[in-house]
Amino acid sequence: MIAKLTPPLALAALLLAWEAAVALLKIPPAQLPAPSVIVATLFANAPQLLGAAATTLSEALQALALAGAGGVALALLFSWSPMLERAFLPVAVALQVTPLIAVAPLLLIYLEPRAAVLACAVLVAFFPILSNAAAGLKAADRGLVELFRLKGASPADILFRLRLPSALPSIFTGLRIGAGLALIGAVAAELAAGAAGQGEGLAFRIVEAGYRLKIPMMYAAVVLLCLCGLALYGAFAGLDRILLRRWRDGAED
Repeated sequence: MIAKLTPPLALAALLLAWEAAVALLKIPPAQLPAPSVIVATLFANAPQLLGAAATTLSEALQALALAGAGGVALALLFSWSPMLERAFLPVAVALQVTPLIAVAPLLLIYLEPRAAVLACAVLVAFFPILSNAAAGLKAADRGLVELFRLKGASPADILFRLRLPSALPSIFTGLRIGAGLALIGAVAAELAAGAAGQGEGLAFRIVEAGYRLKIPMMYAAVVLLCLCGLALYGAFAGLDRILLRRWRDGAED
């Protein structure tokens, strides 16, 4: 029976147990709202929450586009010139390991809230895309590289006609990881902006609801954030399967 338990059934069982526990223990919604209360709150505040979700998703997608373009471009430069990689890769690593919660308040001093949120999301999503793209470019088949050189191909031809196409699966992996991290970065920056009384988006709504002790509203916003993250991951996983299906099928053969 346990072996046949699928993820949807497991989730349904968890929600039913949550609902039953809240009802039996008579826990007030201000402490722990039942799933039914969260869903009712979500529907009751749908226009407000969906508008905030659209803002957060827009920020995450813009950040992902900027991080994707910058990360792939910098990876191409690193592949073109190892000297540039030795010079600038430590800077990228330093930006990645710096805690975002420490950077976000500083950016809010110098930038508008929306620009600060976008910058934070770009910083978080940038390094995984860069590292995966750089690894994919380096992983090109050495035999094919030598064959290109024997045929008189220029370094640019090798980079754009061999290394870049062979790195596409790695680049898509970086984008899939970066999509989730861009959302996390946007949320973290929105929380900092919300604590400062600025900003918008779902995280700002969470902070606002927390100040007003609207706990069901906080849970409803968190549920929407989870759905946004799943939607981003699923979208890029689907694009990976559609666009690179022929490549992966050929690799399996």
